[in-house]
Amino acid sequence: MRSEPIDIGSRLELFVDDELIESLSGAQRRLHHPVPQDVVLVFDRPWEGNMCSGISILRDDDGLFRLYYQAARGGTAEYQGNPPVLVDANSSYGCYAESPDGITWTRPSLGLFEVAGTRANNVILAPESGERWASHLGPFEDTRPGVPAAERYKGISGISGRIYAYVSPDGISWRKLTEEPVTEGYDSLHSAFWDAEREEYRSYCRHRRMAAYQAGMDELDQAPALATDDQTGLTGDGRDNGRDIITSTSKDFIHWTEPEFLSYSPGRVNELYENVVLPYYRAPHLILGFPMRYIDRGWTAATAALPELEHRRKRAAQFSSREGTALSDAMLMSSRDGTHFSIWPESFIRPGLRRRDTWTYWDNFVLWGMIETASPIRGAPDEISLFVTEAFLRSGPSHLRRYTLRVDGFVSACAPLSGGELLTRPLVFSGSELVVNYATSAAGSLQVEIQDAQGVPLPGLALHDSEVMYGDSLEQPMLWRGNPALGALAGTPIRLRFALGDADLFSFRFR
Repeated sequence: MRSEPIDIGSRLELFVDDELIESLSGAQRRLHHPVPQDVVLVFDRPWEGNMCSGISILRDDDGLFRLYYQAARGGTAEYQGNPPVLVDANSSYGCYAESPDGITWTRPSLGLFEVAGTRANNVILAPESGERWASHLGPFEDTRPGVPAAERYKGISGISGRIYAYVSPDGISWRKLTEEPVTEGYDSLHSAFWDAEREEYRSYCRHRRMAAYQAGMDELDQAPALATDDQTGLTGDGRDNGRDIITSTSKDFIHWTEPEFLSYSPGRVNELYENVVLPYYRAPHLILGFPMRYIDRGWTAATAALPELEHRRKRAAQFSSREGTALSDAMLMSSRDGTHFSIWPESFIRPGLRRRDTWTYWDNFVLWGMIETASPIRGAPDEISLFVTEAFLRSGPSHLRRYTLRVDGFVSACAPLSGGELLTRPLVFSGSELVVNYATSAAGSLQVEIQDAQGVPLPGLALHDSEVMYGDSLEQPMLWRGNPALGALAGTPIRLRFALGDADLFSFRFR
């Protein structure tokens, strides 16, 4: 057993990794999946189209939700769109939308750039001279103490591997912080944020694993076999090549450390495209990621049985075979240091039981950012909303669908009705009350025992002293007969023994 205690203070702890778990007996960690809701935005403006991606969302201190995306359309002959005549085909623009509730979105007329003969649009970035594409901009609100008002919003954006730093006073008008690139990447959405836990900026960019780029770096982590095709050029088991994620840090948003590839437990899972990495807003010491998995199994009988076969055949004929055979879905990973991630090999968001818009390459990209929105169920608490792209490169505009998830509900420790237990490693806490986010059936139960660091139950806090809790709550105080004072244990190494029956335990903290 581990003897060195982990200081959790009064912070919220989730089970997205096994860092705090000593053992599981009759219990397991279970990955939960967001539930698809309505389409909230259809990219049908003349400057938008069927290739809208690179999308970010954030919530201001004043409660306004802001959405940023790259508006683009592909030069496919079958695209009809609105209007039928392609406007600025194969070009792209950075665009902006906003919402008071995170559910209903509007595109304000900003008047910053003329597109398709009008300034009545929501464009905030246009292609620079010599470029056809305005690069993906991944904005965030900079909460670093002392940040200048003119740089309240920041983001990184780049084309062809050149990543630039952008700043804005209002999230609408943007300028480059420096005319020189600040770091490197490949393409797609590049994300960054102020990491308050480690007091530094951190960036995540897509890159390609290549032997030359890896020179001098640690040995590559193991990966399952990756398919080859006529575009990716993957060889062998894919460890030396393929899509992956790099990270850098900075103290001033201009000078960045040498990028390094992420490492993964239990190992690298296929190829990873967009990264979507950010601190969890309720527990910022935990960094969550929702990377888009890229996988290509070639033309098989199962491929031919997938939805929209004729569409995928057209894409393959016009562009490359992978446009007909490659698929993408969303995954979940987490980190406590920003570099090494625990990743679930299973999908977090599957393409789903659909007959169109989700079973092709570049569908199922999760936006950078998560927000709390009102539940449609009367009396229910707010829930987390994530946003996912659909209908990429179809004959009409792509769109954005909202998905919902229980607050903290990414992963649970769970057990059947017959019972199971989770024992933590030694912990040190601050506070005087233990609260849990949990759910049981009507017949289910949750009890907690507090032990000393050696695993001996403390007087009055043994399992038989614990009240049998059942119900469904985001923040339920745990109770023991006799109401012992937990505050007296603050700063003392303890263990928690959770006994579950037909129950899910999502998170806990001392307050």
